Amino acid sequence: MAAPERIVIENAAIATVDAHDTEYATGHLVIAGHRIESVGAGPAPEGLEHVVRRIDATGHLVTPGLINTHHHYYQWITRGLATDHNLFDWLVALYPTWARIDEPMVYAAAQGSLAMMARGGVTTAMDHHYVYPRGSGDLSGAIIRAAREMGVRFTLARGSMDRGETDGGLPPDFAVETLEGALTATEQTVKEHHDASSDAMTQVAVAPCSPFSVTTELMREGAALARRLGVRLHTHGSETVEEEKFCHELFGMGPTDYFESTGWLGEDVWMAHCIHMNDSDIAAFARTRTGVAHCPSSNARIAAGIARVPDLLAAGVPVGLGVDGTASNESGELHTELRNALLVNRLGPHREKALTTRQALRLGTYGGAQVLGRAADTGSLEPGKLADLVLWKLDTLAHASIADPVAALVLGAPAPVTASFVNGRQIVADGRLLTADEDAIAQATRTEAHRLANITTQG
Repeated sequence: MAAPERIVIENAAIATVDAHDTEYATGHLVIAGHRIESVGAGPAPEGLEHVVRRIDATGHLVTPGLINTHHHYYQWITRGLATDHNLFDWLVALYPTWARIDEPMVYAAAQGSLAMMARGGVTTAMDHHYVYPRGSGDLSGAIIRAAREMGVRFTLARGSMDRGETDGGLPPDFAVETLEGALTATEQTVKEHHDASSDAMTQVAVAPCSPFSVTTELMREGAALARRLGVRLHTHGSETVEEEKFCHELFGMGPTDYFESTGWLGEDVWMAHCIHMNDSDIAAFARTRTGVAHCPSSNARIAAGIARVPDLLAAGVPVGLGVDGTASNESGELHTELRNALLVNRLGPHREKALTTRQALRLGTYGGAQVLGRAADTGSLEPGKLADLVLWKLDTLAHASIADPVAALVLGAPAPVTASFVNGRQIVADGRLLTADEDAIAQATRTEAHRLANITTQG
């Protein structure tokens, strides 16, 4: 077996985000093939063979790649709409448009979403796609194809909705699936695309959308399906006070109790938002090791509230960060969520003690790996882990006077990405994608956004 080729990175500040938060003011990292071979202080070891590239990372901070735990790519082509709505009003306003999407639209939107994240330091992405209008084509396949072409590690949360307007749900009837159709299509997607190996580039989760767009039968049978297939489970939970009211009126209990009654708490589950949770809810998540995708910008955009992230972390709940759909977070970037997570949570009852800069970085890296079930191989810079990492340039005007590189990354302006590696392969150089044509993607997303708008207008 041929020896792996090595890439040597030296003279960088390094934040490993390991269990001890080990950091090096000046250190090295060696990539061998698609995994990290060594990381430590000072220069790389002498006598390394098969070195194909050496990177002088003076003026840079090296971190694990960012991990996005919640997103809706299709919304890239409906950004800037319903800008002054709460969640339910926002959904009612946009569902009629989303119900018109098709495969070319979804592919272009996925390209746009993935490109924005990848060039901003995301190495593991996910998409919770739950809108499958009849006759719209292979939407799951289009999303997975876009992620594969972009070169990011990826989880498709194959969503579903079977509670349309006539059954008391929010989405139009022609945008929802039947119970049997949703389960069959989800199982087929898992069997066709899920890779259970430790270095998998594509994985699939079972992901009914939310309590107000999914029947109890789909929740229960979706959980059973996921566990039979050995994949993770994802949904929205406790996002708004309106959802809390909906659950009490329809099910006679709050969201967390409802989720537990349908098999939706467990270490193989993660939920988006989890804003309106009481102490008992947090204790249930901690007891079952249910994960949370925290989406601070989206939560603020639709005035949903401030999640109790410090309390979740103190209880031992796994927490990662999410961009959420770009119709509720138009920037579409995850690195800005490091800053927003810290700032928004400091507006809560814990004030300045809510989160530190290191905790914010951990949410966006190791926390995300925990939530996606991939912490054994990603989320920190340690020998043997997958070579998913980012070189952030911190010696320019925007950051050069900030002595602490982690503080510079989290609290400063968005830092340029000099290099981003996924599985040992470089996908970004000097802030530009190496795997896709950004200008062509911009044009395609503009074209598809106009086409969707025209179709919706014509009815």
